[in-house]
Amino acid sequence: MCPLPPTLATKNVARVGHPRSAASGTIEAGVLSTIHGRDWEKTLALRAVVFDYGKVLTGPQDPEAHAMLMQLTGLPLDRFEEYYWADRLAYDEGSLTGLEFWRKLLRDAELDLPAGSDHQLNEWDARMWSTVNPEMVAWQQRLRQHGILTGILSNMGDTVLALIEQEHAWLGGFDAKVWSYQLRMVKPDPAIYRHALGLLGTRADETLFLDDRLENIEGAQAVGMQGILFSTVEKLREDLIAAGLDTELPVP
Repeated sequence: MCPLPPTLATKNVARVGHPRSAASGTIEAGVLSTIHGRDWEKTLALRAVVFDYGKVLTGPQDPEAHAMLMQLTGLPLDRFEEYYWADRLAYDEGSLTGLEFWRKLLRDAELDLPAGSDHQLNEWDARMWSTVNPEMVAWQQRLRQHGILTGILSNMGDTVLALIEQEHAWLGGFDAKVWSYQLRMVKPDPAIYRHALGLLGTRADETLFLDDRLENIEGAQAVGMQGILFSTVEKLREDLIAAGLDTELPVP
């Protein structure tokens, strides 16, 4: 769950190796694409779609929660972001618990805050990731109604998971859920993608992965999965049509 990368890849995947125009149905050469994977020579029957959690199934970070984190630490935005992301992967892979993450941040930033501030920061941090992208949640439910398996593969720490499982009953509607801290590994480690495939019981080439970070899409591609770099529902719809997947999946 990190900021969107500034670049997009140029690897295209449609049935003949180039994205199809959503408007015209024609193949466009040299078009910048957010669709990744091996070229399809024939129709591939997808059996599963795997979602990242943060900024795919969720909306933007909760602004109130982010403001509270800033207020509690008293750090300017640039320093807060620097310290926040410095050890985030260690939190997501389970090397640090949520409380340990915030206690380390306070030490590293040399902040002497009132007793209990670490618990407050930990709770507001979890709440920051609890927003919902209702269109994507609704699409996941439509996929299951059409017989498509669905999963979540997320870099996720313990406190965040505890809160979202408490607040979001819809998480129970996925066929497989992989939370990184429970496995002590994070995307883009190839092993975490293979673990998700094992839980779903699908081959890599019949599984589509959606994530908002390019390196995680490339990690999925490295084990043979298809991938689409997610930014908005509208762009996802365009990419599914461009890859010809609108014939295999209901589009959002």
